[in-house]
Amino acid sequence: MRILYHLTLSPVARKVRIVLAEKNLEFTLKLEKVWERRPEFLALNPAGEVPVLIEPDGAVLAGTEAIVEYLDEAYREKLLIGINPVDRAEVRRLVAWFDVKMNFEVTENLLGQKMMRRYGPPGQPNAQPNSQAIRAGHANLPYHLDYIAYLVERRRWLAGDHFSVADISAAAHLSSLDYLGDVPWEAHDPAKEWYARIKSRPSFRAILADHVPGAPPPKHYADLDF
Repeated sequence: MRILYHLTLSPVARKVRIVLAEKNLEFTLKLEKVWERRPEFLALNPAGEVPVLIEPDGAVLAGTEAIVEYLDEAYREKLLIGINPVDRAEVRRLVAWFDVKMNFEVTENLLGQKMMRRYGPPGQPNAQPNSQAIRAGHANLPYHLDYIAYLVERRRWLAGDHFSVADISAAAHLSSLDYLGDVPWEAHDPAKEWYARIKSRPSFRAILADHVPGAPPPKHYADLDF
């Protein structure tokens, strides 16, 4: 049995979920409350972070970059990190853009403050959201939506002619932010049209069905014609 340890709104865990689905690989999800620092989970990944993937043969892989690279090498029927060296370089550049730059400038300031601040070590009070960080996240997000628009107005997909992990990475972040209702789609039609194509893919269905107890998504979240 293939097992993926995840957090529901973690963009990097969502990315691995989508990659697995795109490659038609069956897996079981296990919700891991990383703030609990379970010794059993730390034995799998000393960093104490999701995602962690356990393959059917018992191999343990930790970290989204390592997992996605492994999956693309091990299951080559459908390549998601480019089909030649130039394509792979561009895919990896854009993956870093969204998983590092956008994550730092937007995702951590919105998702991190609004949701993850609720959780902490047992017995410690929850930290209050930083309103300045939230304002910064809202201010930075349009820049990234404009960059998506710039790319898709010149290419079929973000990295070129082929759907890739670049699209998956960007969509994973935006899906988590959209769950919070924080994406100003109405002002960014090209990015919205690209995201609508992603939402319609079978690999995205489970993401759109996600539900965090006590924090329901906005009505448009799972709507393919949002």
